Amino acid sequence: MVNFIDHVKIFVRSGKGGSGSRHFYRDRTTAKGGPDGGDGGRGGHIILKGNKQLWTLLHLKYRKHIHAEHGHAGGGGLKTGASGKDTILEVPLGTVAKDPETGKQLFEITQEGQEVVLMKGGKGGRGNNHFKTSTNQAPEYAQPGEAFVEGWKVLELKVLADIGLVGFPNAGKSTLLSVISAAKPEIADYPFTTLVPNLGVVPHNDGYRSFVMADIPGIIEDAHKGKGLGHRFLRHIERNSALLFMIPCDADDIQKQYKILVNELKLYNPELLHKDRLLAITKSDQLDDELKEALQKELPKGIQTVFISSFSKLGIPKLKQEIFKILEG
Repeated sequence: MVNFIDHVKIFVRSGKGGSGSRHFYRDRTTAKGGPDGGDGGRGGHIILKGNKQLWTLLHLKYRKHIHAEHGHAGGGGLKTGASGKDTILEVPLGTVAKDPETGKQLFEITQEGQEVVLMKGGKGGRGNNHFKTSTNQAPEYAQPGEAFVEGWKVLELKVLADIGLVGFPNAGKSTLLSVISAAKPEIADYPFTTLVPNLGVVPHNDGYRSFVMADIPGIIEDAHKGKGLGHRFLRHIERNSALLFMIPCDADDIQKQYKILVNELKLYNPELLHKDRLLAITKSDQLDDELKEALQKELPKGIQTVFISSFSKLGIPKLKQEIFKILEG
């Protein structure tokens, strides 16, 4: 996952429009024919196109300056100049285009093959044929093509997944993903092992259905302000259909940790709280029935809770079952 790039800033320039032609009809029998100058061609667009086979913006990281082709000039005989070739940038689904100055979102690519113009090419100029009038039968004027447009744009990737894992660093998110899918995220006993999202496909017991789970870098308090990995991971949660909160059973205060996690999501984007939620209490193989019953009193209200252990597989089948219920309901 070292090649996972979810943020690039690129300089893009569309093509300028071709000039209209200032031409008059001539042949062996006509010395002074009327205006027959054709229009110039359109300048090339810069276009973003969705490609579901891509999962990173790495291919654009070192391609800082991107230009489209200029339109060609019109010709005599009302010939229209060729349009400049569009430059098409293929991007992963979930890519958002933003204005770097204002941070305003311009659009989002969410579907395979979806094409949106990031920078419009200039219109071609009109030939002198358009400017003839009853009082000016031989106009010497033709329009120049419109100028190109250029500027910096920011592309950000929001990971598309069915369920996103939400928790503090070392809550066991990567371990869970490695156990229930074929994904192999880096796992170690120190905070922020996960620096980029990891995706895994989790199969159902029936062998026919599956869902995509995203292991997202751990939240810390004040992450909505950019603290820790801040906005680098919070934006990925926006594209998940449902959220699985993960808190270890040996946490000092499970309710407090849950409230902090929920509050960080709320402060970043209140709409995140509208997503379906499930809570997994991890490392539960350390609990006997008596401790588990005592812990029930410390659990947050209003959210379904499953006790799991990625090490012993305790509760994993039930967890998968509950996730499928949420996604299919």
